[in-house]
Amino acid sequence: MILGCGNFGGIGSAPAFFGQGETLEQAFDVMDAAWDAGITWFDTADAYGGGRSETYVGEWIRARKPDGLRITTKTFNPMAEGEDRGLAPARVRRQIDTSLQRLGVERVDLYLAHAWDPDVPIAETLVAFDELVAAGKVGAYGLCNVDSTQLGQALAVGPVAAVQNSYSLLDREAEPVISLCRMNDAWFQAHSPLMGGWLTGKYRRDTPAPEGSRMTLRSEPYEYLRDDRVYDALEAFAQRGHPATLALGWLLADERVSVVIGPRRPAQLRPVLDALANPLTQEERDALSDEFRLVPQS
Repeated sequence: MILGCGNFGGIGSAPAFFGQGETLEQAFDVMDAAWDAGITWFDTADAYGGGRSETYVGEWIRARKPDGLRITTKTFNPMAEGEDRGLAPARVRRQIDTSLQRLGVERVDLYLAHAWDPDVPIAETLVAFDELVAAGKVGAYGLCNVDSTQLGQALAVGPVAAVQNSYSLLDREAEPVISLCRMNDAWFQAHSPLMGGWLTGKYRRDTPAPEGSRMTLRSEPYEYLRDDRVYDALEAFAQRGHPATLALGWLLADERVSVVIGPRRPAQLRPVLDALANPLTQEERDALSDEFRLVPQS
């Protein structure tokens, strides 16, 4: 389990929501609860909240002085409206230095390219990442939000330590990437395990989305889920138990996968702990897979 800090000081990397999301105090509450629950790997990015997420994590590190904390951060998206983006080597070198400054550390354990950059050859980016490893600023590096063809191009250049993609009962497009990771000893991390709240039971057929939910803030990535097949599967899903616990359990039953969770408040860690305490069998996982087999994919 990895704590995703994408809602600290914003809603992901979207400039329209910089300054929103969790406040510093609320972020501290989430990080304290996650640490107390035994989650010792935190995941952030330079553009989350326009830099606020890294800053909040850094403030927590300075206040709590946690022994054994591991950190992932990422780069690609602009930090502000109109700022440059991408994975050009000069930008990568600049961005890691600002990330380390905000975090208040000399090194991050994992550095990820937050997206694929079609304008920069992947070989150039990976050379820059190798330089950061050699300089002691980065422990290892990897990619986010890539398809199997893109991952294959990167692996043709050299080894990739980790890949982080969306993966859940409602989004299985990462399956070829997971297989490729397993073949190449790369660590696969599943982000968006609850699909923007769709796998928590909060969105119901013919019912307005709860105020402040992803479907009221950033609905575009999830609009295709407003489908009777999805609602049918979710309604059947809810009859089996707590939806979020089952959705997380489905992921945890796959030994190839680690899970990045993004609780908005400490109470939302409960399904995580319940899923860890009550692991699904392979038969139970297969049954859930079949129930969601016919739902639309993005």
